[in-house]
Amino acid sequence: MTRFLPRLAVALVAVSACSRPASRAAESASAAVVPDTTHAIRSGGDFHVPLGIQLWSFRDAAKADPLAMMRTVRRMGITHVETAGMYGMSAEQFAAALRDAGLHATSMHVGYDDLKKDPARVIADAKALGAKWVGLAWYPHDDKAGFTEADARRAIADFNQFGRTLKDAGLSFFYHDHGYEPVPYGDGTLFDLIIRETDPALVHFEMDVLWTWLPNGDPVALIRKYPGRFRLMHIKDMKPGIARGSLSGGLPDSLQAAIGAGQVPWGEVMAAAERDGFEEYYLEDETPDPMKNVPASISYLETLKYPR
Repeated sequence: MTRFLPRLAVALVAVSACSRPASRAAESASAAVVPDTTHAIRSGGDFHVPLGIQLWSFRDAAKADPLAMMRTVRRMGITHVETAGMYGMSAEQFAAALRDAGLHATSMHVGYDDLKKDPARVIADAKALGAKWVGLAWYPHDDKAGFTEADARRAIADFNQFGRTLKDAGLSFFYHDHGYEPVPYGDGTLFDLIIRETDPALVHFEMDVLWTWLPNGDPVALIRKYPGRFRLMHIKDMKPGIARGSLSGGLPDSLQAAIGAGQVPWGEVMAAAERDGFEEYYLEDETPDPMKNVPASISYLETLKYPR
């Protein structure tokens, strides 16, 4: 996701995502790709964990009709979701809409200011939604200067504070990496610094596999390096041939790919995540045509085999 901007209850245009904004008009045009029947997700391979979706994938469809978008998600076989804004509804209204569509929220993304300035509202919204996990997908920093040690140290202090506040309320805090954090530092990176200096009892991490992969990161090695710290995953990929090494924290949607049509070695990644005990797996599609590509990604995961 990119920057998650103001309050949860504002319209979709006021929230941010797991990548920098880009036009995706093709989504609404392809809505008819999804048949008016409910797909039952069945694993014929090794990936057996329940699969959810980050609703940001369908933000364009939600602008026109969020309730229809939710019904479409359910027809794809999804039963649980991660939220990124509530499209102008209250948390109670949004939870009711999800229930009516046959969905429930297990995780929610919020903005930095939400957690910093109004944690009581965030807690109330999470409880109204029934979500266990509350997370942040972007930490404020100067884009031109890049992410610095000072930013990382501020993030460490904030994350420990957010984690304590949410844990005291019976919730769990996570930070979603976004690809700008692996700046070289000491014997590792600033992301290593954040992981090492946050309290494991208070601060968890959501691995966005694309944003881990793009800066030349190794998702499997990162999971093994920090066992138990990553509890959630965004399943996302980029097209073959796209160069790695960027610390921008962004990639145009036209360069992103359906799962199985990109670069990431998904069998290795999922095997490592399952061994480590990841709790939540969310598809997040930021391609120009999620209505077509999300079902394709689901089909790929249904038959995914792990290395032997």
